[in-house]
Amino acid sequence: MFEVKDIKKSYKSDFWSRSFEALSNVSFSIEKGQIVGFLGANGAGKTTLIKIMMEFSKADSGSIYFFDKKNFQEISKKVGYLPERPYFYPHLTGQEMIELMGALCDLSHSEILNSIEKYGHRLKIHFALNRKIKGYSKGMLQRLGMLCTLIHNPSLIILDEPLSGLDPQGRKDIKDLLVELSNEGKTIFFSSHIVSDVEEVCEKVIVLEKGVIVYEGNISELIERNSNTNLLISVSSKAECLDKLSESFFSKNSITTYCVLDSKKNEFLKMALDKKIEILKLSKNSPTLEEVVYKTGQNV
Repeated sequence: MFEVKDIKKSYKSDFWSRSFEALSNVSFSIEKGQIVGFLGANGAGKTTLIKIMMEFSKADSGSIYFFDKKNFQEISKKVGYLPERPYFYPHLTGQEMIELMGALCDLSHSEILNSIEKYGHRLKIHFALNRKIKGYSKGMLQRLGMLCTLIHNPSLIILDEPLSGLDPQGRKDIKDLLVELSNEGKTIFFSSHIVSDVEEVCEKVIVLEKGVIVYEGNISELIERNSNTNLLISVSSKAECLDKLSESFFSKNSITTYCVLDSKKNEFLKMALDKKIEILKLSKNSPTLEEVVYKTGQNV
């Protein structure tokens, strides 16, 4: 679907200062139908790369291929883009803004109305489309931006912090929509610094730290690769006597939950049985994506 290859970008704050490298040999590829999360702390270089992808900025070196084509202008009508801070003409209504965006995409009036019908209710903005945009809340602006992004039925959707400014219900609505769009065969690339949002909807993640890709791959593989094999063992309320057991092979997470190394699982269970302690639950201690990222020093 698209490939980023060896992108470099440097900036100077003024003529006399030394340049700093915002992006260093950034390379990755995304296949059709994938939802890919682009993780990185504020200032990691996410927006810089997206601007280069959209040809709002020029890379010092490297190439980007969309649909096997290097010229973005040839395929721009297949791409939907939502910037981190979308701007709309405040004197227009939401409907007028959408119609303007549709006209810029060479859509007919009926095609625009069909898209509004399809996504307006789904994004829960249909009731506000006759209002002036200047009266929209931050969350409503994000919903309007999402509708404008989808107006021309793009094959590739690029979103920069699409969940910013949304309340919990709004975040859920957008995440559910992203999954639906992926199921329709659309490819989605969205940046975020909120790891949990990416973990909920993405199958693949790309982690950028200080302009360098530190991980690219499936979320499940990243978690598995960085998981320990510890087990969580929950015991009955009579477990005070566990305090008398050797603490050399477990750590106490709470009053009745213990984290035990897999290699010492059998030893722990034998000691618990000898002391007649009831085992309520035995489960693997799997970390979240956020825990893995912070643990491995990927400051997302």
